[in-house]
Amino acid sequence: MVSSKASARCGLVLLSLWLCIQSVPISVDKSKEKRDADELEPPQSAETGLHYDRYLREVIEYLEKDPHFKEKLKNANMDDIKQGKLSRELYFVHHNFRTKLDELKREEMNRLRMLIKAKHDVQGENGRTLNHQALLKQFEHLNHMNPDTFEVDDLDRLIKSATKDLENFDKDRHDDFKRYEMMKEHDKREHLKNLSEEDRKKEEQHYEEMRKKHADHPKVNHPGSEDQLKEVWQEGDGLDPQDFEPKTFFKLHDSNGDGFLDETELEALFTKELEKVYNSENEEDDMVQMEEERLRMREHVMNEVDTDKDRLVSMSEFMAATQKEEFHEKEEWETLDNNPSYTEEELREYEQQLTNEKNDINKKSAELQTQREELERKQEELNAQKLGLQQAVEEMDRIKAQSTNAEVKHPNKKLGHCDSPAGEGDAAPVIPGNNQPLPPGHQQQDVPVPGHS
Repeated sequence: MVSSKASARCGLVLLSLWLCIQSVPISVDKSKEKRDADELEPPQSAETGLHYDRYLREVIEYLEKDPHFKEKLKNANMDDIKQGKLSRELYFVHHNFRTKLDELKREEMNRLRMLIKAKHDVQGENGRTLNHQALLKQFEHLNHMNPDTFEVDDLDRLIKSATKDLENFDKDRHDDFKRYEMMKEHDKREHLKNLSEEDRKKEEQHYEEMRKKHADHPKVNHPGSEDQLKEVWQEGDGLDPQDFEPKTFFKLHDSNGDGFLDETELEALFTKELEKVYNSENEEDDMVQMEEERLRMREHVMNEVDTDKDRLVSMSEFMAATQKEEFHEKEEWETLDNNPSYTEEELREYEQQLTNEKNDINKKSAELQTQREELERKQEELNAQKLGLQQAVEEMDRIKAQSTNAEVKHPNKKLGHCDSPAGEGDAAPVIPGNNQPLPPGHQQQDVPVPGHS
């Protein structure tokens, strides 16, 4: 197996971000090093937060198991990745791993199909137009035109998509949090607006009490400072703060033993500080704010310590940071309470956006209601026409039935014959061959037949 440093470099080169491949601890049982591809364990590396996170991690870890590709990873640079040279090394990956990669891709394609179908169904039920361009972005990390096999183009797309998406991931998280905070404030104002004057004052007083209660907490040490690390050393590691030693601290918290502190390992260091401010059992504490606070702390440390901007903290970078003046920072960390995520102008713009969206929904709803009423009216017309046709058919069937019954009762009765016997009654005599009756008082005379005397 590669050393911990080599594995970290694999993650560095492959993504040039904080996606660090899970490395093997120093105490490795060499007898268990070699495994068949079919017996590989599921990935153990930290989650990236990307929607294709599992697929990404599984692909990387399977490739890292192949000796040839692992060697190429150690010697690759960013130019090789950008030009697709690293991706072309897939041609030389062992058949067993290629087969596994094919299976991973088919599973990912099935997952995406189900995801698209679910979105299509939900948006269709809500009367919303499907954004096909947005849906296609779900497939950017693989070649969906070839759904069955994992090829060079798939690896190239995966690396480029992960690099781009991870670079924007923190920004997206901040934007999501800003929208969350503005929506929370908007709902609060709408709630107060609908209350009576007396109830509104009580509710405003309650909000103020919650704000003060949340702000009343112990001092939060500056992330990455000596005091903050010593607090972890004492309370988390159970060691005497007088014996604090940076190099030992680094090794203790390099949980995967790869020689680097990745972003997940760094964020774990801030838990003690965050617990001073946030408690899930307290009404005044918002756990969404806590995660935003954690992100701010990690970014602060990375900006000060990660000098090569590879989103990993090496031992040398960490030791150099402990020699800086900032490491002895005593000033308290300013939490989100003192750093609002939005301005009043941004809130007004957001509320206007909500109003516009609400108006659009109401307009669409009114149009749909009009269409529904029109359809109902047409349905009523069709039902009336159907009822009229049914009544006409029933009337025709009734007349036909009466006619049939009359013929059954009088089988010798023919159309044009009189019911009375000849010579009886007032029926006018009829001349054979002539349907016109004789005038009254006119006697019938014999008509000579040609050829007879």
